[in-house]
Amino acid sequence: MKIISLKEITPAEIVAQRDVAYASVEDKVKEVLSAVKERGDDALREYERRFDGVEIEDFLVSEDEIAAAVERVGGEYMRILERAAHNIRRFHEAQKRKDFTLNYDGITVGERFIPVERAGLYVPGGTARYPSSVLMNCIPAVLAGVRETIICTPPARDGSVPDGILAAAKVAGAGKVFKAGGAQAIAAMAYGTESIPAVDKIVGPGNVYVATAKKLVQGVVGIDMIAGPSEILVVADSSANADWLAADLLSQAEHDKLASAIMITDSKELASAVSKAVDRRLEALPRREIAAESIKNNGKIILTDSIEEAAALSDKIAPEHLELAVKEPEKLLKSIQNAGSVFLGHYTPEAVGDYMAGSNHTLPTGGTARFSSPLGVDDFLKKSQFIKMSPEALQNYVDDIAAFAESEGLRAHAESVRARFIVK
Repeated sequence: MKIISLKEITPAEIVAQRDVAYASVEDKVKEVLSAVKERGDDALREYERRFDGVEIEDFLVSEDEIAAAVERVGGEYMRILERAAHNIRRFHEAQKRKDFTLNYDGITVGERFIPVERAGLYVPGGTARYPSSVLMNCIPAVLAGVRETIICTPPARDGSVPDGILAAAKVAGAGKVFKAGGAQAIAAMAYGTESIPAVDKIVGPGNVYVATAKKLVQGVVGIDMIAGPSEILVVADSSANADWLAADLLSQAEHDKLASAIMITDSKELASAVSKAVDRRLEALPRREIAAESIKNNGKIILTDSIEEAAALSDKIAPEHLELAVKEPEKLLKSIQNAGSVFLGHYTPEAVGDYMAGSNHTLPTGGTARFSSPLGVDDFLKKSQFIKMSPEALQNYVDDIAAFAESEGLRAHAESVRARFIVK
């Protein structure tokens, strides 16, 4: 793994791999969106044949298929799913909003939090399957009060959906599960087909085609974020264990050849030890080819003069996952403003957030943690305001409202308040 001094590289160069070529697939995705919008299930079947190599007659996963999946995964796996779901519910329960009302000067104003009617949850397939994403996407939606949640996920070549995904859908309280993946699934959820209903919001990560499709349908439906390849950034001092950090870096590198694994440290000895440990651990990984490509192209260890400098650099990168593998992580956390999820101390590897801690693992990537947030209950809520003026309150404000409106050249606005006090 490459070791570089901060003096030899700029923050822009550190994250250069983030420039995923969405533009290069945009025309293809537009074609898919248009076809599914116009031809519904027929187009969906055509693209499933072409992209997933599967003939789909009925897109809906039956209750019998779900029950059989639960049976096959067994009681121990269901226990693990239930334990994870319990923690995820506890965390997201704390995010739930309350309506409020304020009264002043004869004015009543307030805000209501209203769940979207139907949410579409995309669960990726491809080189790996993610039951954990089912829990992370579905549980906040259910807690928000969404009336109907649907899942779209790529089917296998035999037309099946992995047992773990169906078992997780059962545990999370998902509504219907559909056998559809890629940009065509996003199109189906955005526009609706004969089989798959149109939704109000689409959430969940996916490959460049899925991300581009979400970008293009935004406005037709709401989306959570445009997620890029997975990222981990580790800030470490000499108190860290090199072998543990190597394992943590590879935990993200194995996701995708485009994933990035970066460590920043003020210790040359630690940097050297981690680099060697990454090479050693790579040899035993089942997904060695993917992880090796990720480390080769996007992995690096950056040397700084101090941990404070490392924290400042981390904020410029604004990573999806940030591990603070330092002696006093809570102290350093106060310096961090931009990160999707922060993992504190030597016994908090990123994987605990993926599965069991309860916090959400659908996180902002590509530096968007500067202005966006992890998936949560709020993503499935919309806000609506209400206002009521008493006659006395409106009379108290009529001159100011009218003058304000006229300053903007909007005479009818001014007259709409004055009219209520003109005696005819």
